Amino acid sequence: MKQLIECVPNFSEGRNLEIIKQITNEIETVEGVKLLDVDPGASTNRTVVTFVGEPADVLEAAFRGIRKAQELIDMRGHHCDHPRFGATDVCPLVPVAGITMEETAEYARQLAKRVGEELSIPVFCYENSAFKPERRNLANCRQGEYDALKERICTAEWKPDFGPSQFTESVAKSGASAIGARDFLIAVNYNLNTTSTRRANAIAFDVREKGRPKREGNPITGKIVKDENGESVMIPGTLKGTKAIGWFIKEYGIAQVSMNITNTRETPLHVAFEEVCKKADARGIRITGTEIVGLVPKSALIDAADYFLAKQQRSLGIDESEKMKIAIKSMGLDDLKPFVPEEKVIEYMIADKAANRLVDMTCEGFANETASESPAPGGGSISAYMGSLGAALGTMVANLSAHKPGWDEKWEYFSNVAVKGQLLKEELIHLVDEDTNAFNKIMNAFGLPKGTDEEKAARKQAIQEATKYATEVPFRTVQRSFDVFALCENMIENGNPNSVTDAAVGVLCAEAAVTGAYLNVKINASSLEDKAFANKIVADAKEYLRRANETKQRLIALVDERLS
Repeated sequence: MKQLIECVPNFSEGRNLEIIKQITNEIETVEGVKLLDVDPGASTNRTVVTFVGEPADVLEAAFRGIRKAQELIDMRGHHCDHPRFGATDVCPLVPVAGITMEETAEYARQLAKRVGEELSIPVFCYENSAFKPERRNLANCRQGEYDALKERICTAEWKPDFGPSQFTESVAKSGASAIGARDFLIAVNYNLNTTSTRRANAIAFDVREKGRPKREGNPITGKIVKDENGESVMIPGTLKGTKAIGWFIKEYGIAQVSMNITNTRETPLHVAFEEVCKKADARGIRITGTEIVGLVPKSALIDAADYFLAKQQRSLGIDESEKMKIAIKSMGLDDLKPFVPEEKVIEYMIADKAANRLVDMTCEGFANETASESPAPGGGSISAYMGSLGAALGTMVANLSAHKPGWDEKWEYFSNVAVKGQLLKEELIHLVDEDTNAFNKIMNAFGLPKGTDEEKAARKQAIQEATKYATEVPFRTVQRSFDVFALCENMIENGNPNSVTDAAVGVLCAEAAVTGAYLNVKINASSLEDKAFANKIVADAKEYLRRANETKQRLIALVDERLS
């Protein structure tokens, strides 16, 4: 698996779109880097950029973006509603795939060193790349913001990790940067039906992990209580792993609670949303919607959808696209502007979009393609599709049963069944295209050159390897299609009686899928030279077929009994 990291630099310019475009253009000059999102904000005068790629490419792109920002942004005239201390204010790296946090942190330090040495920008390493514990927290590194930078970087305590420790003309223009490695951070703003920054801040202090200073007497105007070291005594907020402030957004005409969720395991997005709603309601304020800044992990929205579905006592075993709609509407993600999952969910943005997938066709298109003179899709893909239809029918009965009037106490049982059915359906849908891909591998192997003895040997080996894979794929279809019987049997016995024939048709689909996939295993295995492997996989598939025939007969008899 290749290593992938995400980079999310925050540039201190959110109003001049030409400057923003020049910076992102510079990032895109690095081949291998994919620009995922550009999210400017006028009131915050800040743009959050997200791109992804392999480590070396990401580091180069980040460096070029920071260099261009240093050239175009002058912090001496910068004003905004968001904490900041540099043209490239923060630049975190996030491990995405095939890479550890420790490795990502080391890459962040490499980038910080290059930026400090080659661009003469003061750099603080924060979060997982911090050299000192007190520098893990970004707020500590950025304390006092740009206005305090001149005095701070000259001190022994806050000397930058890399770059100059004197406030030169160049530093006055560029400010400082914080570069680090962190987990996925969700930047989220909660829209309030008020214009009061004070009340927005009060809600933020209620929930953020840091909380608010403890005061003597009056909790608002009283003297701040200090500990023996002279530090303010804090009353912690209710949400771990969060940072939050309140502000007024002129472009929207509302106040917001702006939050960074730095630990989504401790505080999932939906938990933060519910808690902010609760604290706002206690102050007579309503959350009208939620704004995601930058990108969000898919799991955050799926978990939110599951939470709200369970709250409604509705089945969780529904399609992923439907869960996206539930999450968007439940948290008002489209309150200020449309929320398009394909443009906001990181997994959707970085996914390799396979062209001409069979499962993306209409039913009619799939049937027409099957009927054409092309040898694929063939029986293997059709078998997998039949299996997926059987799983879909069993899942449908589970969902109908979960929502049946008078069965409210059973909703969770049927929801669990439907969730398993959805997973089975998705795996079989994947096998529709995988069977055709396996066939194409064989065709490609036959097309290899065979002019020399070496080429002939390589071609023969490639054909055998492709044929073995083309035998294994329909065997997986046999296995997963057989699993459909248990799903449908459960629904015949326990599901909505009005849908018993739907589960019965699911049984018929499963039997057809097992039979068809078995035949594909057998015909492909006949070309294998590894007879031990071929004989075993055919025998195993035949045993599944025997059990499938028996199970089908038993379940159809059970359905007939129910109907009579």
